[in-house]
Parts: sequence; structure tokens; C-alpha cells
Amino acid sequence: MAQAGTEQGQLDLARRGTGPRGQAVLVLAFFFVASAALIPDTMLSLVLLLSGLSLGALVLLLRRAGQAPARADAPAEVSDLPTLLEGDAAPCLIAGGEGELVFINRAARAMFSGETPETLEAALSCRVNAAEAVVRRLTVALQRDGSASEDLVTPTGHMRLSVQRLEAGQSLWRIEELGRTAEDAEAGQLPVLTVGRGEAILYMNAAARQLAGGRPRRLSDLVIEGPEGAERRVLIRTADGTEDRRMTEISRAAGRREILLLPMDAEITEAAREEAGTIWSMVDALPVPILRLSVEGKIELANAAACHLLSIPARPEAELGDLMEGLGRSIREWLAEAASQPVESPSKPRSEFLRLSRSEIEVFVQVAVKPMPFDGRVALIAVLSDATELKTLEAQFVQSQKMQAIGQLAGGVAHDFNNLLTAITGHCDLLLLRHDQGDPDYGDLIQINQNANRAGALVGQLLAFSRKQTLRPEPLDLRDTLSDLTHLLNRLVGEKVTLSLSHDPVLPQIRADKRQLEQVLMNLVVNARDAMPEGGEIRVTTEVLHLEEEMHRDRAMVAPGDYVSVRVDDTGCGIPPDKLPKVFEPFFTTKRVGEGTGLGLSTAYGIIKQSGGFIFVDSTPGQGTCFTLLFPARAAEAEPEPEVLPPQTDEPTTARGDGVVLLVEDEAPVRAFASRALRLRGYTVLEAENAEDALEVLDSTTQRIDVFVTDVIMPGMDGPSWVREALKTHPDTRVVFVSGYAEDSFAEFADKIPNSIFLPKPFSLAELTETVRRQMV
Repeated sequence: MAQAGTEQGQLDLARRGTGPRGQAVLVLAFFFVASAALIPDTMLSLVLLLSGLSLGALVLLLRRAGQAPARADAPAEVSDLPTLLEGDAAPCLIAGGEGELVFINRAARAMFSGETPETLEAALSCRVNAAEAVVRRLTVALQRDGSASEDLVTPTGHMRLSVQRLEAGQSLWRIEELGRTAEDAEAGQLPVLTVGRGEAILYMNAAARQLAGGRPRRLSDLVIEGPEGAERRVLIRTADGTEDRRMTEISRAAGRREILLLPMDAEITEAAREEAGTIWSMVDALPVPILRLSVEGKIELANAAACHLLSIPARPEAELGDLMEGLGRSIREWLAEAASQPVESPSKPRSEFLRLSRSEIEVFVQVAVKPMPFDGRVALIAVLSDATELKTLEAQFVQSQKMQAIGQLAGGVAHDFNNLLTAITGHCDLLLLRHDQGDPDYGDLIQINQNANRAGALVGQLLAFSRKQTLRPEPLDLRDTLSDLTHLLNRLVGEKVTLSLSHDPVLPQIRADKRQLEQVLMNLVVNARDAMPEGGEIRVTTEVLHLEEEMHRDRAMVAPGDYVSVRVDDTGCGIPPDKLPKVFEPFFTTKRVGEGTGLGLSTAYGIIKQSGGFIFVDSTPGQGTCFTLLFPARAAEAEPEPEVLPPQTDEPTTARGDGVVLLVEDEAPVRAFASRALRLRGYTVLEAENAEDALEVLDSTTQRIDVFVTDVIMPGMDGPSWVREALKTHPDTRVVFVSGYAEDSFAEFADKIPNSIFLPKPFSLAELTETVRRQMV
């Protein structure tokens, strides 16, 4: 290939006629003729003469052939083209059959700032978008028609690219610059868009991006309003607000349109702004979402902030009711009522909280509507504000209030139920003392006792939810706890589900109630099993978690420190995102009717929180759910836990006691049972209905009282208050507090009252007598 940068830009092609080779042949022919005249040999002279004449005739014939006029349908010759094209003002290129460049004229060379390209696509890429596709289209048309041309929009303006077939498979490419306005010529670029199917913006040059202040995705995101037509005045959204432009469609091919956004002259711009509305041009730049609605609720215009909030174009061709919901009546009726108000009325705009119906997440919007005159009719201006955070806080506050109310109700109900159950189980124990296993009534009494215990377990769930349950915390090694529980858990999950346990080799102890923690773990494993009816895997993992800084999650704050983490993962159906925040609410369940009470997770939540831990849930629908429990790690050098609570005794003790007990209980059935139970074991019992009666008994008796057995919550003075008063005159007396509430209800007084323990209701005869016996020692 000849170098395009030479002074004349000539091709290194073979010349016809009088080229260097033709001149050499003529010299040889003249030599033959002259030799024939000088050589005396007639035969040799004749031969030389004929040879010279033949060579001369051949040269003349070739020269005539080269000067013959070309046919109209023959390819153009390139022998003289370089000379002709070198001075052409338009950029011209000659390409070979493989796309390689064999000639570039002066105007074309001026286009390249760096190295001279070697291929046609590389040369055109500095001026044409998608040069390879353009060359391919024109090459196909060239092979079919012999020549082709196409008008293109380039980053620097509008141009026409034409191609003509030459000889030897070569082609001539010519670039013609089309006209530009003086203003854009000074600016250097016209705003150019390439729009595809569905009004999607495929390309924007630098001028268009600067005008729009970014890269909108669709033409409707850029053009606010304007009449239809190939060339029309439009109002566009710019980086500085809005601006009037003349939108001109240059070309349309293969589902794509090339569009220019030309500036308007001063007179047309002013008129256009008056037509489009000066107010809306200013409103579009406001950071507040604003809509213009018809009385029927159709969205006519939306400013940029509203488009972003609602994820809609500027002209969505939709109604407000299609995007929002949440009123007790139709949105159209609400808007009609708002439009009926006087336009000049100073009344407060009608405001409603609505929820976006098309959003994948829950988004609330506060909409304030006010009528206004527009174009000879009444329109509605709607001002929107994102109220999602406000509604979320409101829902959290309502939920907190509801949970607090339910907790108080559960605690109160549990207290009353515990008093009733104490009387039922206590008198049942008294009856069992008078009946042996052969008695016909013995089985009935056992059924009463067992069902009372089941009722007590249900009350315990209510107390756990309300966090008023009595816990017996002790140092626990979760590895031992889970090992003891593995056999039972394997029986619970069944044959279709695989249960695996994984422990951290270095796991510190925690402080928790073992029985309650086992209940939580069993509840989580059973829930995981129910989420996998076709089978799956449950993984229980323990590990040490060290937090360097506070962790905020689910409105909870986990302080820095060391924690023991227990994770229960399953591969079940998962929990939908909208139901995930409600799983710890009482009586909420994702199971079908009859398959769950909805108290399991709320009970687990109460137990974990009362133990000083945290519980979190993560779930992906179709993949599974993970519950994470966090317990503060117990320091290795912590002191051993004192045994302050009596052990559970299944069989009543037969040992007889000796001592005086002052029994203070406001519930008559409970007092009657406790009094009889203690007397049966040999104790002398003094009874009092309330704290005031108890203090009177102390003043009037001369007996030495060994133990106070008193209820915590009573009308008038409570248990800890009267006991502190009584200890002033009876300092060595031991105390047994009983209550249907949790031990926490008097925890703040326990440290101030020496030699006191707590016995939760409902208690059995054996538990009561054994507790009193221990205090007598």
C-alpha cells in the first residue's frame, strides 16, 4: 500500500500509455529501426526493422486503449483519481477490497490528530458512531447498486457519507458536511440523540448530555411536553430547569431515529414559554414532588422529583388511582371533592396518606391536593412527600403500645390463673394424700393434676412473652446442653429431615435457664421442620462472636463484647418479606389454621430477652430461614452461682416439720390449701389475709415465728414492704415469697431482705412444704 502521507498522495499503481515501461519499449523499437538502417546484411536489417515497427505499433495500440472513453456502467478508474481528489475540500478515502486504505486526501488527513489509520472503519470511527455497522450497510448497498449514500448524525453535526465502486475491487468514500446553525457552529456541537424502539435513548453526544444534565433512559424523561410531529417545539428538562427546543428528526432506519435538538430564536422561545406555562417550567426544578392532575385523576404532568419518587415518566398517561391505594373510598371521588372547592379558597389542602401499589417495597406517600385554574378549566395540583419513614415509625409505635398492652394483660391474666391453678393443684394434692392407686377416684385426680400442670405450662408461655416469667439462670455450656438435647431433637424432626450440629471448639459459658433455653431450641427446630414438608436439612451452629463496636439491627443495639451465637438454619420455604417483621408477635403464624398457636416465637423472644440475649431472623423465600441467638459470654473467672431456688420435687416428702409459720395470702383458696398442707407436715400455722393483718398478728402473738410465707402482690401494703417492717422486731426470721408474677417483680427488694427465697405459683404441696423445711434449717 502506498503511504497516504506523501506530498501528492499518489497511488503506487501501474500506469498505461507513456508510463516508464512504455517509454522503454519505444526506445527499444527505435534501436531496432536504427540498427536495420546501419547493418549491411539485408536479411538481418529486415528482421530488425520489422521488430522495431511491431514494438512501436504495440505501444501505440496500448496508448489508444488507455485513452478510450469508459462505459457508463463500468467502474471508475483510479489512475488519475489521486490527483483529482487531493485538492477536494471534502474528505475522500479510497479503500481496497479488504477495507484497507490505499489513498487519503488532504482534507481527510486533517481529520486525524494522531497516527494515520490503516483501515476504513478506523478512519470513520473518529466521526461516525458505530462505524463498523455503517460501513457494513453501505458496503451491502454498494455491491447491489454500484453506489450508496447515507445521512448520519455525528457528535459534531450532520453529515452525508457516500461510496462509489472503483476498479479492482476498490471503492471511493466521500464525506460531506451538512449545514449547521451559526450558534451551534460556535458551540462546536449540536445536541444529538439516537432513539430506538420504545422511545429508549440509545446514544447522546456530549452536547446532548450537557444539555440534559445527565443521561436519561427514555425520550419521555427528557421531553416534558410538545405536539406530535417530525419537527416540533418541545419543552425539555435540562440541567438548569426547563428549556424550549426545536426537535428535528434527521433520519429513520432499522427501528432507530436520529434527532437534533435545535435552539429556538428569541421570539419563538417567548411564545412557546407562554403556551407551555411559565409556572410549570419553574416547578419542574423544585425538589418537591409535584403533579398536575385532571379532575378525573389523570396525571397530566410530573416534575422531576415526582418522576423519581413514583418511578414514572414526565407524561405517564396514567391515573393517580393506578399508582396509589389506601383510601376507604375511591381516589377519583376524593379528587372530585377536592376540585369542587373554590379555587380562591384559603382552606387547607386536602391531604391523605396513600400507599404505592406498584412498588415492590412498602412506600407511603402523603398527597395534598389543591384546585387551580389552568387553560380555561380547573386542574389539580398535588404536592407529594415521602411518608414511608413516618408511617414506619408510627407502625413501630403502635406495635410497641400493642405489645406493651398485651404484655400487661398476659401478666395480669397469668397472675390470676396462677392463683386458681395453685388452689386446684394444691387441693388435688390433698385429695391424692387420702387415695391410693387402687382407689376408683385416683385416676380422675391424676387427670385433674396433669391438666392443671398443662394449664400452668400455658400460663408460663404468657409470662415468657410478657417477660414476667420466673427464670432459674445457671452457668451453661451450650455444647453439653445441645448434646443432651440431640436425641429428643432427632425424634422431633423425623426421618425426612437431617439434623446436624456444629460447635466452636472454644466456647465460653453463658448464663441462662436450661429448661427455658431447651424450650426455645426445640421450638425453633420444630418450626424449621414444619417449613420443610418434603424434607431438608437443619443446621445448628454455635460459635464465638466478638464485637469491636456497637451493632445496630432490627431496632436493637448490641453492645461491644464477647457473645455466644447459636444459629438454626433450614432449607425450607422461607418467610415472605412482608411477614418477616411480624413473626415475633403473639398469635401471628404462617401455618394453616390448627397447625400452630402463634405463641412459640413470641415465647422464645420473651425468654431470650429476659435472659439478656438477642434473637434475629433472616429469611429468603424458597431458600430457607436462619434464626440467630446471641448470649453474653460468661467470664471464665466469674464466681460460682449460688443456689437460691428450691429444687423441683415430684414426690411429696413424708418428713414432719416443727416450727411456726406465718402465712399471709390474700387469695382464700390458696391460703386454705397452703395452711392445710403445712399443718399436715406438723407446722404451726398463723394465717393473715393481708399485710396489715400480718403485722397485727405479730404484735399480738407471743410465739416465736420461724418463717414468713407471704404473697408478693396484695391489696394495700405489698409483701416486701411488710416483711421489712416485721424484721425490725423479728430480725432472724426467714422468708418465703410466693407470687403468680415472676421473681423480677420483687427483685429490687430481694437484696435488701436477708434469708429470703422465692417460690413461683402454681406450686404443689411437696414444693411448698420442702421449701419451708429448707428455710427452717
